[in-house]
Amino acid sequence: MKLGFGLYKHMLDDEHFAFARQCGATHVVVHMVDYFHRNDRFSRSNQPVGDTQGWGTAQAEIWSTEELLDIRARMEKFGLTFFAIENFDPCHWDDILFDGPKKNQQIETVKQIIRNVGAAGIPVFGYNFSLAGVAGRIEENKARGGAKTVGLNGANEQTESPLPASMAWNMVVDEDATGLREVTTKEQLWQRLEWFLAQIVPVAEEAGVRLAAHPDDPPLEFVRGQPRLVNQPHLYQKLLNLQPSHANALEFCLGTIAEMSAGDVYQAVEQYAQQDAIAYIHFRNVKGKVPYYHETFIDEGDIDMPKVLRVLKECKFDGVLIPDHSPQMSCEAPWHSGMAYAMGYMKALMQVI
Repeated sequence: MKLGFGLYKHMLDDEHFAFARQCGATHVVVHMVDYFHRNDRFSRSNQPVGDTQGWGTAQAEIWSTEELLDIRARMEKFGLTFFAIENFDPCHWDDILFDGPKKNQQIETVKQIIRNVGAAGIPVFGYNFSLAGVAGRIEENKARGGAKTVGLNGANEQTESPLPASMAWNMVVDEDATGLREVTTKEQLWQRLEWFLAQIVPVAEEAGVRLAAHPDDPPLEFVRGQPRLVNQPHLYQKLLNLQPSHANALEFCLGTIAEMSAGDVYQAVEQYAQQDAIAYIHFRNVKGKVPYYHETFIDEGDIDMPKVLRVLKECKFDGVLIPDHSPQMSCEAPWHSGMAYAMGYMKALMQVI
């Protein structure tokens, strides 16, 4: 198994590359959609721990092979491998998600992005086939020692308010749109995913890129009036069965799986690791289940993290683990210290197992 680190676009500099390497990372997962750079309610040097009603305006940038190769070369100077990209910009595929008039045009854009990623030698592309995205999480000082973290404390305005027609995946995609999004049924959402995978998986296979699907976070039945896709562990199997291929894989988020109202996180790890269906893992911990949970330090939640690693070893998983979120610690560098704590725990645990 390999230790990775997640960085947002505004963090793609020598300082953050050095920090990741100093923490023991060998691989990097990049969020090219820089939500936090666009909204001054978030710190540019830290990942946010809360949500807003919108994460800014989507900008539909098509990342060129040359741009990705430049990032890869700068990483490699620090001994880091550019392993994966997470998330399309909502403007890349909002009509794919909502079955709009531009979906055929957008699928060609998505195909080109995947080709560019493959040409840059980046083996994995993570995505979340979600209409409303992440909404409803609140900041709380519930991690050990009163550390600031995020969680869900029942239904709230963000989870219940209908999704505006101007938004997709919690970002503005059309500032001129008025009214609300038409409510999609679960059956329609699965049909749209099936069409998307049929279109994109052959392109990913040819490009040498593995698509990796993230589960719904928070894993409720509905968010902002729109259905969720993978909000129970067994639904990951339904997704895999729609388009059987090595290129159709999972961005396996342990915390989200544990938050789900049913299922067993260890059984899910074994089920999907045995199929070699996990492209990489968000290795984070949590206490509680929807609709009441909060994220924790990596060693204090409901998940037995050493047990997860033992299951992965038994299944011969040789992929990448990244720490994903971490509570912010009470010091001058709350994000850095929280992530360093998680990385140290992960590296030691990997060595022991």
